[in-house]
Amino acid sequence: MDHPEQKDLALTARHEVSTHASVPQTMESILKYAIDKGAGVEQIEKMMELQERFERNEAKKAYHVAMAKFKANPPKINKDAKVDYTSQKGRTNYRHATLANVTEKISSALSQHGLSAAWETKQEGEKIFVTCKITHILGHSESTTLNASPDNSGNKNSIQAVGSTVTYLERYTILSLTGLATHEDDDGAAGIDYISDEQIIILNEWIESTGADLRQFLKYIGAEELDQIKAPDFNKALAALKAKERGKKK
Repeated sequence: MDHPEQKDLALTARHEVSTHASVPQTMESILKYAIDKGAGVEQIEKMMELQERFERNEAKKAYHVAMAKFKANPPKINKDAKVDYTSQKGRTNYRHATLANVTEKISSALSQHGLSAAWETKQEGEKIFVTCKITHILGHSESTTLNASPDNSGNKNSIQAVGSTVTYLERYTILSLTGLATHEDDDGAAGIDYISDEQIIILNEWIESTGADLRQFLKYIGAEELDQIKAPDFNKALAALKAKERGKKK
């Protein structure tokens, strides 16, 4: 249990240090004050604990302030690459923002507010887990994790399949953590909302798993390519593929 005199001395030290603009509010300055006042070991430990808690709270507040400023003027990330290949199940064609494009734009904008991003990857069985962590210069960090199976589309070997999934998850974890979305680099498409990169991947997986004819599917939805499916039509498109899957099982 904390002794009142220990807590009082700790709070007094914080107050005394904070009221002197010329004295930085650091662990060193707090300890110096405690020693000058003849504090015992227990009192010093309590003061160190309070100071560490104070610094953690300040770092957390600084992180959220920095993230709010980042989101107030976020970078625009255009879809700068196109996937186009043909397999036994038909042609796969869509546009997406590359990881290099996403990280360059976001990392540059984050750094202006004292933030940086990094990833951790692990594999458990057939699942690949990627965690994106954004850290503020004061030490506070927040993270998000996504997982998926190796991407075996497009005749990839096992290493390429894992690499493709890692890249995909790295891209979407940082987009998720920052709350950003990618955009079509097409002035003529202004004002039209198309399905997201993630929704394109979802539809493509269903197309491959059901063996649906891509051309007929796109004709039914009213789009020339997957990346040109309008956002409001996503549920209709997914429902059609799920219906085809149920039909195969009968």
